[in-house]
Order: sequence, then C-alpha cells, then structure tokens
Amino acid sequence: MHLVQQAARLMAVDGITSFALAKHKAAQQLGVKDPRRWPENREIERALAGYQRLFQGSDQEAKLARLRQAALEAMRLLVAFQPRLVGPVLSGTATESCGVCLHVFTDTAKELGLAFAEYGIAYRSADRQLRIDPKRSQRYPAHSFFAGEIPFEVIVFPLKGLRQAPLSAVDGRPMPRADISALEKLLQRTPKDRSK
Repeated sequence: MHLVQQAARLMAVDGITSFALAKHKAAQQLGVKDPRRWPENREIERALAGYQRLFQGSDQEAKLARLRQAALEAMRLLVAFQPRLVGPVLSGTATESCGVCLHVFTDTAKELGLAFAEYGIAYRSADRQLRIDPKRSQRYPAHSFFAGEIPFEVIVFPLKGLRQAPLSAVDGRPMPRADISALEKLLQRTPKDRSK
C-alpha cells in the first residue's frame, strides 16, 4: 500500500506522467526490489485522484478546468477530424506537467497539416506507438504543439480507428474517449477556474 501511495505522490508532486517510472522510483525509495510486488497502474491512478482531491483540491479543479477548456477550443477548430479527448485530462488526474491529448481521424493525413497551417499552428511531428490489442502495437503519426503554455499532442488515426480505441496504459482496456458533446457536458460539471 505504501508503494501505491508513494507512486501516486510522485506523479502528483514531481509531475511524473509514466506509471512505470513512478513505480520504479517509488520502489527504489521504499526498497521494494521485487517487481511482482509493484502495484497495478489502475491502483496508482485511484490513489493519484485521491491525493489530488485531498492535497491539491481547488488548485487541481482549476487546472483541470483550464486544460479541458483548452481541449474544447482545439477540438472545435479540428471538428472536421472528429476529435476525441483522451488521457489524464479526460479522467481528471492531469498533473502539472500533463498536456492535452487528442485523437483525430482522417484517411488523408495531409489534411491535418493543412488545417494546422490555416490556423497558424506550428507543430512537430513524430510517431506514437500504441497497443491495439494485448499482443500487438501500432505506430501512428502524432503532432505536438503549444497553445499558450499548454502542450498538446494530436494523434492521427484512420477513419476506421473511430470504432476501436487503442488500449489504455492504465488498465489495458480500450481507452476512454470523449467527443465535443461529452466534453461540454463534463465542463458543465467541472468547477470553474477560481483564479480568474
């Protein structure tokens, strides 16, 4: 149990975004050498959410509202690509160093580059490897950029990728995704940014 809480604290306070790295560091700090005794990612995610509620409260709520609002604005710009919000900004466990991750869908990847150019978005391209089932991974084009101080990653899937989400690093199940409508509803339930 101490390992779960220490890994969650490292993610919340030190901004570690990788469950594997958080587990490894927590295990080193606590002297737990046997990886079989390490917790599952979903246990750490639950502990992280609890830590954030208890120790970061309104600051966490305000940060989450800002990230979700930024995600919504980007999704409205990219509406032609049927964007979906994924990851910690959707789940509510975004840490200080988390950015916004969007999945977009097109069979012509050039179109996304043209949309970025139209909106004056300077971006970097790379590939992102995601698990599509327990035994296979696949590489997808990914573009990163900043909107103000908020980092974004936009991963490009073919249109058929709308039907099956890649597997989550948290629990190995299909990654939860939210479209614009779902995110708008989520924002209505999210406390407003109190720093304004």
